[in-house]
Amino acid sequence: MTSDPPDSRPTPLIAETVDPDAPVSRPGKILAGTPAFRAMSWALFSAGFATFALLYSVQPLLPAFSTAFGVSPAVSSLALSFSTGVLAVAMLVASSMSEVVGRKPVMLVALTASAVATLLVAVAPAWSQILGLRALMGLTLSGLPAVAMAYLVDEVDKSAVGRAMGLYIGGSAIGGMGGRIIVGVLGDYVGWRMALVVMGLLGLAAAALFWRNLPPSRHFEAQRPDLSALTRSLLRHFRDPGLCLLFLQGLLLMGAFVTLYNYLGYHLLEPPYRLTQAEISIIFLCYLLGTAASAWMGVLADRFGRRRVLVGTIGLMLAGILATLATSLVVVIGGIAVATFGFFGAHSTVSAWVGLRAEKAKAQASSLYLLAYYTGSSVAGTLGGFAWVAGGWSAVVAAVTGLTLAALVVALVLARMPPPPWMRQAG
Repeated sequence: MTSDPPDSRPTPLIAETVDPDAPVSRPGKILAGTPAFRAMSWALFSAGFATFALLYSVQPLLPAFSTAFGVSPAVSSLALSFSTGVLAVAMLVASSMSEVVGRKPVMLVALTASAVATLLVAVAPAWSQILGLRALMGLTLSGLPAVAMAYLVDEVDKSAVGRAMGLYIGGSAIGGMGGRIIVGVLGDYVGWRMALVVMGLLGLAAAALFWRNLPPSRHFEAQRPDLSALTRSLLRHFRDPGLCLLFLQGLLLMGAFVTLYNYLGYHLLEPPYRLTQAEISIIFLCYLLGTAASAWMGVLADRFGRRRVLVGTIGLMLAGILATLATSLVVVIGGIAVATFGFFGAHSTVSAWVGLRAEKAKAQASSLYLLAYYTGSSVAGTLGGFAWVAGGWSAVVAAVTGLTLAALVVALVLARMPPPPWMRQAG
């Protein structure tokens, strides 16, 4: 009796996903562990780092802005909210542009222009000018987040999409952490203006690294510059209720997370903590946990399904938020760490899910998700200032808890939702 011949197919580099929302692999895409994957990871990691370092570098400066310009916490938060608000809307245009001219050119221009805008903020003499430049930065940054997510889904094999997205989100987490820490610590010693100069120079260096390392698009199919067709493809995404819930999820998660961090500095400057700005900035090291969560949850989502991972990470986020009500500084920091881990795990999971669930025009789908995501940041982040004035930290935590509970409900609904018809037909 002869035995069956051995299987001659190569062993996959990571386990095949069991997620019903995952599409079929296409030949020639980038596999995990290859030189192309490593080069792409470095490029997008640096882009994610710079994008979120530049965007959130003003967050630890909100109390300093209140002092320097005599504005309230809610008005001070506009330095961040103006950027995220403009970013949210402008991404719809930038993502549509990337469907015509390509992914890499749009991302490179966005990153370079944003670094220059940061240098201009550092020398702006008036509060109104700072707000105007921060709004301009939202416009320039719009060419990166959604387009980067679409590039990953276009170019990376489906078995490694979760891992690649996790690495990109991880770079975003380290950038958000690094920008806050660098500016917060330097601001105490050399002033906030010089700290922003350093951030602008780091952004230019990241743009150079991105240009040198990102592999060219091989699976991108350019669309004709037809405004009506681009509009139809954008609106088509709203026909899928699953995508609509994923967009809503981004709004709720980001609204809760940014509000938590926006007013943490005000809370810890007060008794019984009385921390300095530099000491508060060190707490942003919790973003290292966000990096770990993004990479780890991406792998787990590829292996066990996004539904389970999303519910679990939102539960962690909720537990961490409630822990910040404690009076012990150790417990407060621990709660921030757990909430950060949960948020980045959830965000990484939802980001990949949007790209996988969208049938076509994936950059536009990602931009709609990020539109909701940054709308949550802008609106909830500023409204949280009124909660702070009305009831202090307990009122902020109550508002954030409400948003997180709503996100948990949305996650449970998504867990019961089938994949869209085009995925079932693809088999």
